[in-house]
Amino acid sequence: MTYNVVPATSRDYRRLADKALPRFLFDYIDGGANDELTLARNVSDFARITLKHNVLRDVSRIDTATTLAGERAAMPVILAPVGLAGMFKRRGEVQGVRAANRVDVPFTLSTVGICPVDEVARAAEKPFWFQLYMVKDRKAVQGLLERAMAAGCQTLVFTVDLPVAGMRHRDTRNGLFEKNLRGALMRGWQVMTRPGWVYDVGMRGKPHAFGNYADLVSEGADLNAYKEWVDNNYDNTVTWKDIEWVRTIWKGRILIKGILEGRDAQSAVDVGADGIVVSNHGARQLDSVSSTIRKLPEVVAAVGDKTEVFMDGGVRGGLDVLQDSCKFGAPCHRTV
Repeated sequence: MTYNVVPATSRDYRRLADKALPRFLFDYIDGGANDELTLARNVSDFARITLKHNVLRDVSRIDTATTLAGERAAMPVILAPVGLAGMFKRRGEVQGVRAANRVDVPFTLSTVGICPVDEVARAAEKPFWFQLYMVKDRKAVQGLLERAMAAGCQTLVFTVDLPVAGMRHRDTRNGLFEKNLRGALMRGWQVMTRPGWVYDVGMRGKPHAFGNYADLVSEGADLNAYKEWVDNNYDNTVTWKDIEWVRTIWKGRILIKGILEGRDAQSAVDVGADGIVVSNHGARQLDSVSSTIRKLPEVVAAVGDKTEVFMDGGVRGGLDVLQDSCKFGAPCHRTV
């Protein structure tokens, strides 16, 4: 009999997360938008790729080290930003940066993490990357960028593919954003079925504030307040001109995350981006678009000789980590 005590693959960790998290939190991180067609394509399209198997080569000194956005990394993998990570594990962003430091790969802190940039910086052994969503309050954005630079961040990952929040049916079924008694009872029941989470995250993982925007979302990590704030404050008027504005503030490297078309990749290069992240936001916010692996060759053909190209696998909301790198005539690195 196999007891599966020790996780061996990313799917094992996903199964453990399913057992540990309240249903609404597991589905929030695991799910995609609408019918999750793009979520499935991110998996199936990648599965169709086969390895080229050459034999009788000296492989006694394999070195996976590379350079990512000017920084040395032990392998071509980046920990991508995960919003609300501190709700999935106690002070999750701090645990994330420590794990990345141990294996010597970059860590990217989400704008909407539970742990603020200052707390993550205290736990980090080296500079980490910072991810930005543009909000309407430009003074708040400027202040946040200045805090990130003061914390030692040198690479900014500017996410551009979320002008409006997507329709996520799993969240609706779980009553995630219902403000009435029924929604409260549904979430309460899901929480009480996970006593380990209650103790580890609910009690020991406080404070449950939206770290970097705690002063703007006064209700703490109340998911209804979070969604209302996102709906009201994410700026859907952003254009390439705004990236030029960000460049006047941010003194380090800027990577544009959320590119799927060669034309947009060229526009990013034109406004001074130091790198492109081919991404469909893990299929979390918009369904029926292409998988990232299908769009990678087009983007590399458009700008691969001008800038560094990364790819976000976008598989199962970030829980199924595909352990590989890819090259299409130019550097291409995986974010997970």
